[in-house]
This record gives sequence, structure tokens and C-alpha cells, in this order.
Amino acid sequence: MSQFLDELRDKIRVKQYSYKTEKAYLDWTERFIRFQGIRHPKEMGKAEVEAFLTHLANSGISASTQNQALAAILFMYREMLGIKFENIQAVRAKRSTHVPTVLTVDEMKRVLCRLHGVYHITGYLLYGSGIRLMECLRLRVKDIDFAMRTITLRDTKSNRDRVTVLPEAVVEPLRLHLAKVKAQHDEDLAHGLGSVKMPGALARKYPTAEYEWGWQYVFPAGQMSRDPRSGMVQRHHLYETSIQKAVRKAAKEAGIEKPVGPHTFRHSFATHLLQAGTDIRKIQELLGHKDLKTTMVYTHVAGIGAGVKSPLDSLDISDPVGL
Repeated sequence: MSQFLDELRDKIRVKQYSYKTEKAYLDWTERFIRFQGIRHPKEMGKAEVEAFLTHLANSGISASTQNQALAAILFMYREMLGIKFENIQAVRAKRSTHVPTVLTVDEMKRVLCRLHGVYHITGYLLYGSGIRLMECLRLRVKDIDFAMRTITLRDTKSNRDRVTVLPEAVVEPLRLHLAKVKAQHDEDLAHGLGSVKMPGALARKYPTAEYEWGWQYVFPAGQMSRDPRSGMVQRHHLYETSIQKAVRKAAKEAGIEKPVGPHTFRHSFATHLLQAGTDIRKIQELLGHKDLKTTMVYTHVAGIGAGVKSPLDSLDISDPVGL
């Protein structure tokens, strides 16, 4: 199985998939093989795939996790064995319909005021631009346009570039932050380092671009690390868990009992824009949603309780009997 997974890893890298996708696909393939008693995939077929997916659904995983497992297994069969499966029949995991957690404007302010240093700037961007956490961390210097007050997002979840707003409130703090990052980058270059991981095949197309200032991450890590694929020592971007911990800590210090994470900022961005009268399709464009139905969930959040008087408030219970 080890040799099979090594060959699968090579296939994934040829397709220029992200490192996270690579790890997920390899993990799901191994879990599938082990579930079927460590049989070679060529000895199995559609029935075994359906049995594995049904097992996952019955174990209580989410619909998105089951879909990822299916994508991994279909990729493995297609790329490794040249087999394509159609019309997979399996018990499907239930898709959640949870209303997203949203902070009020006052709560948002209280959390932001308790974020410090680089976390303060990332928090401003997550809420002020409505971007996802990984979109924020993968930002390159060249994608910040201070003159136009815009941010260009690349390699997004939908695999499409999009442009969103650069908040005026973050302009000066971001300029100061980038000045420090530039000094750090110059020091790295002076020590024979200073390269950064390039997206896709651009490293071969532009062999010196990885050292250029414009391609550096806006939020680089504090220490160098070795790229697991190329083996090069580079400065990667901040790790997402550091932002997640900082946000949870700030929310706790602000006395907010709701479950708050970086993605809560994106939910709040969309809801507050909607409450301010911004067109729903404009919000869809800023968020990068393919389907308007995804954006429409915020209409439910923004409208809950608006203009509705509870029947309890119409009762005279100033002197309730029996209490």
C-alpha cells in the first residue's frame, strides 16, 4: 500500500493540487483500503466504494466530509487505474442547515479591540473585507492595491479570482506592517534566503519570482520552515491555528458567549452589509459565492426578530399570580 500511495502522491502533485488536498486525498484512500481489509483498489469496484461511503454516512460525518472522501476515491480510481464510476449509489450524509453565528456591531468592535499585533490586522481584514481565513493568510504583497482600496484574491475556494474591498481603517496599520515585513525579507535575502512558495507552475515559468517582494506573503511566519514537497527552506505564511486561538481568546475576554472563530467575522461582514441595505448580489460577488442560495442564508440571519413583537410582551404580567 505504501508504494501505491507514493504513486498516488505523484499523480496529485502533477495536477498541482494544494498540499492540504494532497494529504486529505492520501488519507481517504488509505482509509478506504483499510476499510476493505487492505485489498488493492483494482480488486474492488463501485460496490465497495458505495459501502465505504454508506459507512461514513452512518458514522455521523458531515455531507462536505463525505463529498471530500468521494472526490478522493474517484480521483484515485481515475488517475491510478483509469476507471471512472458513474451514478454512485450510497447513503448520503445529511447536509446541515445551521444558521451561521453572527456578532452584533458592538460585539464585533469589542472583539477587534482585543486583538493585538498582526492578529489585529488580520481581524480587520476578515471582518472588513469578508474574506476567508486561508484567503487572508495566502495574500501576496502584489495583491494589495492601496490606491484603488482593493484586495485581489487568488486560489480561492471556488478556484476563481475575485476582488473585494480594502477597508480604509486598515490602510495605515497595513502599510506599517508591510514595512516591517519588507525589512525582514531584505534580511532574509542578505542571508541567501528570501524565497517563497509559488502557486501552481509559476516557479518554472518565472524562476526568480520567488525572491521578489511582490510575491511574498503579507502575513509571513516568524520562522523559516522546510517545504515538504521541494525540501527548500522558505518563509511560509502564518499558521491558521494561531489566528483561531487569538480570535477565541479575544471573544472570551470580550465576554461573548457565542462560539466565535475567524469565519464568524465573514458571516458578520455579510449580515451587517445586508442590514445596511447592500444589494444581495453585490454581497454574493464580494463573498465569492457561486450560488446566490448560499448568500441568501444571511437574509434569514439579518431578518430574525426584525419588527416582530413577541406575544409575551402584550400580556400584563407586572404582578404575575403564583410566581
